[in-house]
Amino acid sequence: MRGIIGASVIVMALGCSEAVAQQSPAQPAAPRPYRGFIPRDQAPDTRTIMPPPPAADDHRDSYDRHTFKSTRTLEGSPRWDLAKGDLPYTIPAMLKTFSCAAGIDLTSENAPKLADLLARVGADVGASIDLAKDHFKRKRPYFADEGSLCAPRTTSLDGSFDYPSGHSSWGWTIGLILTELLPERSTELLIRARAFGESRVVCGVHNASAIDAGRTLGSVVFARLHGSADYRTRLEDARAEVNALAKAEPKEACSLEASLMGKTPY
Repeated sequence: MRGIIGASVIVMALGCSEAVAQQSPAQPAAPRPYRGFIPRDQAPDTRTIMPPPPAADDHRDSYDRHTFKSTRTLEGSPRWDLAKGDLPYTIPAMLKTFSCAAGIDLTSENAPKLADLLARVGADVGASIDLAKDHFKRKRPYFADEGSLCAPRTTSLDGSFDYPSGHSSWGWTIGLILTELLPERSTELLIRARAFGESRVVCGVHNASAIDAGRTLGSVVFARLHGSADYRTRLEDARAEVNALAKAEPKEACSLEASLMGKTPY
């Protein structure tokens, strides 16, 4: 069974929301042409690059279960609300998520080249996630322990796998790309990218080890993308677009990144 953010990543890249993807598990979207940058026969094998998830008798599994139970106490807190806000992973949603960290109000309308770049990268991230999830097949944490979730529990969510986290992979990849485009905002961008993945632990739908693995997977895809001349060309087009926005639309720094500095919810 494919991960939600993996199998539907092409749909996501074109603007469909996670909520829509989860509401129709019996009617999967028709396959779309692959439009990533990395040829499938040249993609990194994330099944062998990623370390295996913790086994049931592993001390890492004990840590995962402790973390799931301890973070249930965050329900109703500002961090819980942030995690709920981090549920959508469409391109427009991700641009909004990173706007404060970027210091620019990013949208698909004012940054179409960046939006298209991320849509194509989404295909590469999704394929890498699917490969690893389908190999490891680790169940989500709420199957082992009961607790409140900040995301709707659906048939699609239940049928997808925990390891590695697609949200963490996707958010970390975008954070790295934006850091390359806006190096002066690297600290804010990477703090936000880290927090976006950690929101999945707060929500109770991923184990902590899956978030760490997601950052590794995102870094793997990001490194491989630079082997594509097409990606490098489009990255420079996006850089010019973003730099023009930064000059034309200065934005005051947001307080969110400052509140997250040096902190983790678990």
